[in-house]
Order: sequence, then C-alpha cells, then structure tokens
Amino acid sequence: MTARAGRHVLLALLLVAGGPLVAQAGPVDEAGGRDLQFHRDVRPILAAACFPCHGPDPASRKAALRFDREEDVFASRENGFVVVRGKPLESLLHQRITATDADEVMPPPDAHVQLDEAQRATLRRWIEQGAPWQKHWAFLVPERPAAPVVAAAGWVRNPIDAFILARLEAAGLPPAREADRRTLARRVSLDLTGLPPSPERVDAFVADPRPDAYERLVDELLASPHYGEHRARYWLDAARYADTHGVHFDNYREMWPYRDWVIAAFQQNQRFDRFTIEQIAGDLLPAPTAAQRVATGFHRCNITTNEGGTIEEENLAGYARDRVETTAWVWLGLTANCAVCHDHKFD
Repeated sequence: MTARAGRHVLLALLLVAGGPLVAQAGPVDEAGGRDLQFHRDVRPILAAACFPCHGPDPASRKAALRFDREEDVFASRENGFVVVRGKPLESLLHQRITATDADEVMPPPDAHVQLDEAQRATLRRWIEQGAPWQKHWAFLVPERPAAPVVAAAGWVRNPIDAFILARLEAAGLPPAREADRRTLARRVSLDLTGLPPSPERVDAFVADPRPDAYERLVDELLASPHYGEHRARYWLDAARYADTHGVHFDNYREMWPYRDWVIAAFQQNQRFDRFTIEQIAGDLLPAPTAAQRVATGFHRCNITTNEGGTIEEENLAGYARDRVETTAWVWLGLTANCAVCHDHKFD
C-alpha cells in the first residue's frame, strides 16, 4: 500500500478499533525470552488476579493497596516495597505470589483466580527487567520498532515482511507461496475499495509486464471513488452515522451531506489534523466554508427524537452527553461513559 493510503487507513483503524499499536515481535532479553511489555504481558495478569481486591474499586479494595496505579505499585509499605525494580526477591509482590504459607500467598487460596507458574515467572521476569510501566495506551506516542533480524532476509521486501517472517521462523513455518496476479488483484481491490475488481482491470494487471505494475494498480484503486466510500465506512461507524433519528418512529433525517464530506476527505487524503479540526470546530474557523460547517455534522449524528411531548431540556442533556462520550471514544481512545455519573473504575 502506498503512503497515500497508509495514513488514513492506519488512523481510522486505530481510532475505530480503539486498540494500541503494539509490535508483536520485540527484542530478546538475556534469558532468551522476548522483552516484556507491560500492557501486553503484565497488566492482564494483574487485572485478572489482583485488581478484584487491589484495584480501582474502593468498595472492594483491601489493605489500602492498588495495582492499577504506578505510584502504588512502587510504593513503600510497612515491611518493604511492593516492587523493587530489578530485584524480585526484595519485592513484596514476588514474595507474596511465591509464598507457600496459605496465610501469606496471594491471591489467597479461596480466590476465584489463581496464578499459574507461567504467570508467576512472567511477573518475576518483569521485575528483573526493571519493571517498566506504561501509561494507558491512548497516551503513548506510537513508535516505529526496529525490524527483527531474520534468516531468510531475501524474502523480505518491506519492513512489515520482516515481522511476519520472524514469527513464522520462530514457529518453524515457511512462508506461503506468493499469490498469483489474479488473486493479488482481487485481494488488493477488496482491501482498498471493498469491491471485487472488474475482469478488465484484472486482465490488464495480469498482462502488465512493468516492474511497478502492482503499484500502478494500487494507485488506480486509490483514485477510484469507491476507495473513499470504503474507508469512510469505518469512520462513519465511529461517528455513529445514521440516516434515521434512532428513536420513536425512527423516521428519516437529512444526514447524507456529512457522509459525503467524510468520503471526500478520505478521497482527497486530507491531513488528519484538518480532518479533526473541521469536524470538532469547523464552524468556528475564520470565514468557514460550507464544507467546513458540514464537517461538524460529526456532532449531529447522535440519536435524536422528533417525538412530541418529550422534555426538551432532557433531550439536550442527552445529546450533549452523547457528543462528549463519542469524542472521547474517537479522539482520546477513552471511555467517558461511566464518568457521567460515577468515578470511572476501569480506565
């Protein structure tokens, strides 16, 4: 895929999926295992085994101890430090998860979740590696990892290939055979436009002897109006786009100008900063254009009602809540739903 497509595709998938950009292959530590990543390897163990009694919920918290916050994990207790970076034997966490006394071991024997040996080893190795901590993934700047060294380096045509091949080699698997041109044309067309290629386009690609035939095919597909339509679908899902009100009779409403603006933004490869600004505050820009005003339709895609007899103030409050929640989901990668009424327990 060319750079023209890459930026919007990556951002749309990251923001809609709401997941961190984490490399699956990483450097190897001195013990021969992969360097641990807190969010991928450690936090899931703490969340399952420790958070029920030592997490964000004050109602169930015991011993005034929390494992969901960095300052608590590395804090001093009466009998030592919870975690001493690089020193598992001096860390209370390691002492308690490896204890043999039923009154000392954590989680306690009657807990619903128990640690297995692999999980204990992971926590020990994490401490040995300096117990690196990560903030919530939404606040981490994505970093481009170094491509791993692979044995069959000649197979690699781009950095992504190196990561794929590294995993294949680690599993003792050979790469699959390269797809024939007809298969490749179908795959890239479905990926970029959501539609199968026309027979004429496939035949032209198969017969094209030029070394950059594939790149030319990609550029053709990117220039197709179906590219913008296909990529816009993911963003419109995040924007909760709909052509109907959503409640009462769920009857029709005019929202298609915003849909067309999103399609055009992807088709023109609009910079993401402008894509963001125009949707959040296009009407507040100096001398805003009609298109920039239409862009603020992002905040008009929420469920609405035209039912007679409803309470106007209640509707307006609900609309405002929805817009705050959706903005938090899409641009911050955070859920703000519970915080409307409660302390948020999970982020």
